[in-house]
Amino acid sequence: MMIYRDLNDSLLRWKKSPSRIPLILRGARQVGKTTLIKEFGKNYDQFLYFNLEIYQDKQLFSNIHKGVKNTLELLFLSKDISYNKETETLIFIDEVQEVPEVLEQLRYFYEEFPHIHIIVTGSLLEFALNKITRVPIGRVEFATLYPLSFKEFLRANHKTGLLDAMNKVPINESITELVKTQFHLYSMIGGMPMIVKQYVNDQNFMRTTELYNAIIESYKADFIKYAKSAKEAMIIKSIVDILPYEIDNRINLSNMGGLHYKAIEIKEALQKLEFAGWVKLNYPTIQTQLPIIPDVKKRPRLHFLDIGLVNYQLGLHSEYLKIENLHQLSKGKLIQQVVNQELVTLDHLNIRKHTFWVREEKGTTSEVDIVYPYKQNLIPIEIKSGATGTLKSLHEFMDRCDHTSAIRIYAGPLTINQLVSRKGKKYNLLNLPYFLSAWIDSYLEWLDTNTKKQ
Repeated sequence: MMIYRDLNDSLLRWKKSPSRIPLILRGARQVGKTTLIKEFGKNYDQFLYFNLEIYQDKQLFSNIHKGVKNTLELLFLSKDISYNKETETLIFIDEVQEVPEVLEQLRYFYEEFPHIHIIVTGSLLEFALNKITRVPIGRVEFATLYPLSFKEFLRANHKTGLLDAMNKVPINESITELVKTQFHLYSMIGGMPMIVKQYVNDQNFMRTTELYNAIIESYKADFIKYAKSAKEAMIIKSIVDILPYEIDNRINLSNMGGLHYKAIEIKEALQKLEFAGWVKLNYPTIQTQLPIIPDVKKRPRLHFLDIGLVNYQLGLHSEYLKIENLHQLSKGKLIQQVVNQELVTLDHLNIRKHTFWVREEKGTTSEVDIVYPYKQNLIPIEIKSGATGTLKSLHEFMDRCDHTSAIRIYAGPLTINQLVSRKGKKYNLLNLPYFLSAWIDSYLEWLDTNTKKQ
């Protein structure tokens, strides 16, 4: 079963671009990078695939530091394929972390053989990028593949009609219960392609349990492989086990999860987990307008690769069968995870960043769950369990920004309210059902259109 990934659209644009340069595809283990590019390779006359974890393939690149011309000839000979400038060819180099020098030489592929299309990837790519001394900035471009989004999940689960209906803004209220059911299913299973395929084929969630464990154990093996000492390996193992309980928390490195390690040791271990794509340390900003400047001196929030893996580690899968809205799970922390996960998947090219906002002064603290770039503005987003609440932090943000749009993501219906901040500023609040998080740009446009009519 093939799952159509939204990144494929960006790959097709890359293929057709006259200014195309080699592409480095980022992404954690098991998110579907190899499958995606192998399928994409069918758009070419010739497709050459090399996996550098295979000894024979790795040897072909052993002398790449001496120049790419001889290596390129070897690549074609190894596949018994003729080299021809007129033939559209894609070379895909997988698990490139096994020969990091390949990354340094990508600039020469671009300069000497611009007509050949090159994509490289690897499950531990960030470790390789950290090793090399010359990253070919300006001569390569980057994209990132994430676990399946809700949109991709609907497509995989043969709900394309429902997806088409959701793409119509505003959503028809009559389909919201159908959508919510599917979103709860997605939030329970997560977006790891192997697990989604298993569920779609069997329609039996219980059969996926062993797959969650296999993925987590494969990640642990990677983490240990890149530990610089036995002690660091032990620290990483300890952190992996306690991290799910820290989901969406502001992390205190000096006493995280009650672990009795030095802050610098925990920081270095977390960096390796971040390199592997397992977690993301999301540092706050104090800005109320673009550009977003993260404040790395402040405590970050913790977000995970995939909501399904978190559910498995916390033993929460059965709880999804008993809830009416996701705010009821883990004190609302899991809805924070899944909304952030959805927003991340909107930006395969890493052009737009989103984070959270803090104001820490004079003994008082305000936090807005997410600040999201939209056009020239930074839009504040609060994730609330219902329509009640003071929205104090949102008012604080709106009094400091130069626009009049804000969002509340919650379990209620789609509506627009006009609110007044504590200092008397009028602004428009879009109340967005959480299952529409990935349609946020369309609904911000809808908000603009509706408020201009008033």
